[in-house]
Amino acid sequence: MAVAGGLDVRRSLDDVVSALAEDGRLVHVERLAERPAVRAELRRALPAGIAHCVPADGLWCHQAAAVDLVRDGQSVVVATGTASGKSLCYQLPIAESVVAGLRSGTSLLLYPTKALAQDQLRSFGSLGIPGLRAATYDGDASREERSWARANANVLLTNPEMLHHGLLPHHGKWATFLKRLDYVVIDELHVLRGIFGTHVAHLLRRLRRACARYGSDPTFVFCSATIGEPDRLAAELCGKPVTAITADGSPCAERQIAVVQPALIDADRGARQAPATEVIRSVSELVTAGHRVIAFCASRAQTERVAIGVSRALPPDLADTVRPYRSGYLAAERREIEAELAAGTLRAVVATSALELGVDISGLDATVLCGFPGTIASLWQQIGRSGRSGRPSLSVLVAGDDQLDQWFVNHPHDLFRRPPEPVVVNVENPNILDPHLGCAAYEIPLQPTDERWWLDLDEGVRRAVLADDLRIRPDHRRMPRAVWDGRGMPFHRIGLRSASAGEVRIVDGADELIGTVEDNRAPNLVHPGAIYLHRGQPWRVVDLDLGARTARVVRADGKTWTQARSDIQIEVLETNEMKPVGSAALHLGMVRVTTTVVGYQVKEIGSRTVLENHDLDLPPQELTTTAIWYDWPEEVIRSAGVRPHALPGALHAAEHAAIGILPLFTICDRWDVGGVSIAASPHSDLPTVLIYDRYPGGAGVAPLAYGAADRHLAATAEVLDGCSCTTGCPSCVQSPKCGNGNEPLDKWAALALLRNTLGEDEPF
Repeated sequence: MAVAGGLDVRRSLDDVVSALAEDGRLVHVERLAERPAVRAELRRALPAGIAHCVPADGLWCHQAAAVDLVRDGQSVVVATGTASGKSLCYQLPIAESVVAGLRSGTSLLLYPTKALAQDQLRSFGSLGIPGLRAATYDGDASREERSWARANANVLLTNPEMLHHGLLPHHGKWATFLKRLDYVVIDELHVLRGIFGTHVAHLLRRLRRACARYGSDPTFVFCSATIGEPDRLAAELCGKPVTAITADGSPCAERQIAVVQPALIDADRGARQAPATEVIRSVSELVTAGHRVIAFCASRAQTERVAIGVSRALPPDLADTVRPYRSGYLAAERREIEAELAAGTLRAVVATSALELGVDISGLDATVLCGFPGTIASLWQQIGRSGRSGRPSLSVLVAGDDQLDQWFVNHPHDLFRRPPEPVVVNVENPNILDPHLGCAAYEIPLQPTDERWWLDLDEGVRRAVLADDLRIRPDHRRMPRAVWDGRGMPFHRIGLRSASAGEVRIVDGADELIGTVEDNRAPNLVHPGAIYLHRGQPWRVVDLDLGARTARVVRADGKTWTQARSDIQIEVLETNEMKPVGSAALHLGMVRVTTTVVGYQVKEIGSRTVLENHDLDLPPQELTTTAIWYDWPEEVIRSAGVRPHALPGALHAAEHAAIGILPLFTICDRWDVGGVSIAASPHSDLPTVLIYDRYPGGAGVAPLAYGAADRHLAATAEVLDGCSCTTGCPSCVQSPKCGNGNEPLDKWAALALLRNTLGEDEPF
C-alpha cells in the first residue's frame, strides 16, 4: 500500500469517496485496477552513443514498436495514455539521426503551445547527446536566438503559426535544414480538429512540398491522447500512410473516478447547485485531507472564481497554497506556477485546459473536473494529470447542468466504456484550401504536378485566378505555372485557428487594444450595447464599425450581461446524401445561412431577470457551410399528437437537445455548430430541424453527425426523457446561445415527436 509523508494515499482517498457517498452526491465510482508494465526489445540495437537514453528497465512495448517502425521510415501515430513515455518514441530516432551516418540529420517538432516546446527543449537537453543542438523557434525567441537556430540547430521546436509565418515563406534560408530533414513530429494530435486541424493539414502539405524541392521526404511521428481512428486523422493531416500504435505498455497505478451530481435545488425548474460550488467543496476537502490536487474549469473567469473560493474554504495556513492557471498570464507567471507545482509547494492549482496538454507535472494525487470536458479524449487527458508517480489517485467529475453532462450522469458506465470519438478535418473546404494555395504559390510557383499534394488543385487555382490572387505564367519550358499576384503577402490573410476572414479590434477610448473577435462573430458578441468580458473585466460596447473592423468600449459596472437576438434564414444549396432515420428523412448537404442580429436583452447578473429589450439595425451575415437536416412528413407529426400550436416549440426543443448531445458522437462542442427549426421549411414546406457547421465551408462535423444519426436521435430522446424538470431546463432543452431567448420550447411535445419518429412510444 502506497504511503508518502505519513499519508496512506489509498485509504485517505477512499475516505473522500465515502464522504461523497454519504451525503448523496456520488452517482458512480469507477475503479481501475493497477496495470503492470509490458516491455519489449528493439529489433536492432541503437548506436553506442545513444544507448544510455534507454531507461534502465528497458522500453515499454509501445515505445519499442514505435521506434522500430520510425527507424524503418514508416510514419506512425502513438495514441496512448498520459505519462506513457510517448516522447521517447521520437527522441530515440531523432538522436540516432544526429549521431549516425555521414551527415547529421535534422528534425522539426511542432507543438500547439509554447509551454510544451519549452518542456521538450529541457527534455532534449537532458539526453546528453553529443552534437544534438536543439532550439525553440517561436514568438518568445529573440532575433539573435532565431538567427542562431537557423544557422546551428538540428532539432527545431516550434508551433504551426511560426512554421506558417516564419519558416515556409523564407524556405531558402532553411535550405540545408530542409534538405536534411529526417523527422517531423506533431505532438498533441487530438487538438488538431476542425478548422485548426484543416489549416495544419494544408500547412504540412506545404512543408512536404518544400522538402521535396530540396530532396527530402521526412517521416512523420504523431503523438496523441486516446482518440478514435488516430491513423486516419494523422494520414489526412500529412497526406501519407500512417500506422497507429495504441497498445499501451506503460504501468498505471490504481485509479478511482467518482461521478458527482450537484444537489437539486428546484425540481420544477431542474435547478441544481452550481457545479463550481461543488468543485470548491471537493478540492478543499482533498487539500485538507493532505492531497495535492488539480482542478479543471471551462473558462478563465470560472478558474479565477473557483481558485478564490478554494482559498477561502481552506484553513488559514493552507489558503496561500492555491493558485489559478490559465491562458492570458505572462509566460513568467506560468513558469512560476509550474515550478511551484514541480517543487510541491502548491497544494492545489485551478486551471483551464491550458494544463490539460502534456506539460510534465508529477506528484498530484487527485483531479477535479468542473463539468464533462466535452470529449472522451479530453476526459482521460485531464484525469491523467494525477497519479503520474506510481501512487493511487482519485478523479472527481462534477456534472454540469447541460445535456451532455446529464446524459453521462444517467449512463455512467457508458462514460468509461464508450470508445473515444473520431476527430475530423475537412481538407476540401475551399475557404481554407484557397488561401493556402496562395501561400504555396508565393513559396514555389504551383505546377500541375502539385496535384499530388492537393487533389482539388485545378479548381482552387481557377478560383484564385478569378479573384486576382494568382496569375498563370509559363516557365522556360512553356509549362504553365501559377504565381502569386495578389496584394501583400498571403500568409497574413490566414489565422490558423479560425476560418474567419479577419478580426474586429476591441479598443477603449484611448485606442488601447482590449482584445479581438472574429469578424463573423462580431455582430453577435460586440454589437452596440453588448457587455463584453475580457480577463474578468466587463466592458460595454458603445460603437461597432464593421467597415473599419473596430468596436469601441467603455468600462461597465458588472451588474448586467447581454444576450443577442437573431433572425436566421436557411437556403438549401445542394443535397449530397439522404437516408431515413426512423420515420424522418435526414439530409446532408450545403446550405446558406443568413443571420441578422435584430436586438438584444439586458439581464441581471445572478437572477437572469430581463431588465431591458433593445432593437438593432445591423447588416446580415452570410455563411455557406455543410449541414444535416431532418424533414418530418405531416402524417408523422399527426401520429405523434403534436398540434399545430405546439409544433414550433417541439422542433425548437428537439434542435437544442440534439445540439447539446452531439459531442457524444463527434469531437466538437455546442459552439462549433448552429441550428434552426422551421415549422414549414422553404425547401420542402415540411417541419424541419437543421444543424450546421458554424465555419465557412464546414469543419467536418456534419458528415460525422450524418453517420451517427440513429444513435444521435435516440440519445436526444433519452436526454428529454431522463431530465427530471417539468417545463424544460439547461439540462435538456435550454441553450445558452439561443438567438431567440429560448422561446418557444416544448419539451414534452419534442419527446413525443422523437419517440414517434423512432417508433418507441404512444402519441403526445
